[in-house]
Amino acid sequence: MTAIKPIVFKKGGKQRYGRGFSREELKKTGLSFKEALKLGIPVDFRRRTIHEENINAINGLLKSKKTTSKSKKRRKSKS
Repeated sequence: MTAIKPIVFKKGGKQRYGRGFSREELKKTGLSFKEALKLGIPVDFRRRTIHEENINAINGLLKSKKTTSKSKKRRKSKS
C-alpha cells in the first residue's frame, strides 16, 4: 500500500508533512471524504488551506490506483 502524506506550510514558508488532506483539496480532485477514507487517503477536517502540490499528489495516486485495478482484472477462460 502506498502511503501518501500532504504537504503544509509553516509561517516561515518551510514545508512539513500534515496530518491529512483538507476537504477542499478532496473536492478539487472530485472525491468525497468517505471515498477518500475508503481509498486510504488521510483526511484532516481542521485544515482549510488548499495547496496545488497536494491536489497533484491525490490525482497521481488516483491514476495509479486506476491503472493497477485495470491490470489486475482477469478474463475468465472458457474450458
